[in-house]
Amino acid sequence: MSLGSLTDWGVFAAVVLAGMVGDFVVTKTRRRTPTHRDALKRSIVWIGLALLFGGWIALRMGSDAGVAYLTAYLLEKSLSVDNLFLFVLIFTQTGIPQKFQFRVLFWGVAGALVMRAVMIAAGVYLLERFEWVSYIFAVILLVSAWRMLFAKEAETKIVEASCAVCTSWVGRILPIRPYTDGPSFFVRDRGRLLATPMLVALVVIETTDLVFAVDSIPAVLAVTRDPLIVYTSNVFALLGLRSLYFVLSGAIRDLRFLRPGLGLMLAFIATKMLLGDRLQLPAWTSLLVIALIFGVAIALSLLLPEARPRRGAR
Repeated sequence: MSLGSLTDWGVFAAVVLAGMVGDFVVTKTRRRTPTHRDALKRSIVWIGLALLFGGWIALRMGSDAGVAYLTAYLLEKSLSVDNLFLFVLIFTQTGIPQKFQFRVLFWGVAGALVMRAVMIAAGVYLLERFEWVSYIFAVILLVSAWRMLFAKEAETKIVEASCAVCTSWVGRILPIRPYTDGPSFFVRDRGRLLATPMLVALVVIETTDLVFAVDSIPAVLAVTRDPLIVYTSNVFALLGLRSLYFVLSGAIRDLRFLRPGLGLMLAFIATKMLLGDRLQLPAWTSLLVIALIFGVAIALSLLLPEARPRRGAR
């Protein structure tokens, strides 16, 4: 198992740090809610940085490693788009204004990066020592594929229940102020420390990301077990998620074929993992299949929009 050289990790850290500093500086200097155009520019920058690092991987480790990185990044990016459905629901239920949503997502992504580092390390460790664990991961992916294909409201119910649960169990520790009028996760009122809906939204985002990580990490580990490629592809996909949310938040509900497409992706990856050494495919095959499924799902969503009832129709 290759852990990557210090040079590779150093370049990765430098690219991520440069992107985060630039993102932070732009946010502080403009002091306004990110517009659709701002979010689109940031999303393009993060995609560019991810591809730039992918070029570094290919240069340092060979073309197969570069293809594995690109496949893992595209897979993780595709699956992370499904998170956007829940972000819309979470912010709607907690009443977080758009101007404060960026802050919640910033800390939500930061927590997800730490959590996924632990889960990736555990997954790689288990696969290296117990090969049969790959079959467990494959079954997890098949269950997730079935859920995306046939149980359309499962995640929505989880979020709705989580919001209620968070309100109750957080309320047992700290009283919660039921409205948001600032960017803080905590406020003081007459000497009492109160949690705000910002904290509730953050807790639910972290909880739902844990659920998604159980799907996405085994999927990426089916592509490659190199910790450097697995973690860096996850990081770049997640860091661009905030900007992508503001780009697609208005249209995300119109991508009606996205979830079935993601289900097919997971089913393909699970099959590949189950067959193991009996199915030897070129490194670019998985990339091609994932890109094709994702592209067709988006194209069908645009070409065949869901019919909506006309106003005034009974």
